[in-house]
Amino acid sequence: MAHTLFITGASSGIGLATVHYFRDQGWNVAATMRNPGEHADLAAERVRVIKLDVTDADSVAVAVGAALDAFGEIDVLVNNAGYGAFGPFEAASNQQIERQYATNVTGLMYVTREILPHFRERGSGVIVNISSVGGRATFPFYSLYHGTKWAVEGFSESLYFELAPLGIRVKIVEPGAIQTDFAGRSLDVLKKDGLDAYDDLVRRFRESWAAGRRASPPELVAEVIYQAATDGTDQLRYIAGEDAKMVIETRAKISQEEYYAMIRKRLGL
Repeated sequence: MAHTLFITGASSGIGLATVHYFRDQGWNVAATMRNPGEHADLAAERVRVIKLDVTDADSVAVAVGAALDAFGEIDVLVNNAGYGAFGPFEAASNQQIERQYATNVTGLMYVTREILPHFRERGSGVIVNISSVGGRATFPFYSLYHGTKWAVEGFSESLYFELAPLGIRVKIVEPGAIQTDFAGRSLDVLKKDGLDAYDDLVRRFRESWAAGRRASPPELVAEVIYQAATDGTDQLRYIAGEDAKMVIETRAKISQEEYYAMIRKRLGL
């Protein structure tokens, strides 16, 4: 009997690559997204495209129910839906703050909570939460995004201990820069009329960030997600991308003061 994946944010980037990767390994896939009508071509023998807005708890319940109706069981949940806000925190509107957390944190929690009874009753299941190198290290002007990914890290680590006695494994995948539209439609730029005090710092950071960026293809992350979902180990964290590995290893080796000095240097301070 084929295993079944339930994944959020499956319409593009890492999510779409993961749908294809698991399907090609013979898995059933419940590919969930906000606008399934735009991706009807994704539906195939082992793939069901299901409407899901992670910020709506009712939508989450309906989507999980639809996946169970289609496939009978779910073996792996991948919480992938998310996006990033970039810019000075002072420029963030109430709506932007709430949307960033509703999508990246609260929505992830809604989906996890909805699927836990199924995993608990069957005595097995794997939850893979997509974090980021930004859940382990911080950079200027990503304060909202970092806040959500650090929340995902803490939430996942606590669940890791909480769910292990029930046969449920929790995994965290931490990608670095990925060749997706994250910097396009998935990036919410924070701006406020009349606020120009940060402009020079933002310009300097963008220039230094672009110079050091080594993006990996989304298929690489899909492979790491598959490893996390299927290796049968108790490993919690998986790094995806050479740049992420470099940042996380550097952050672990140097002192706080050295890290802060490195970031200040990139800003020309």
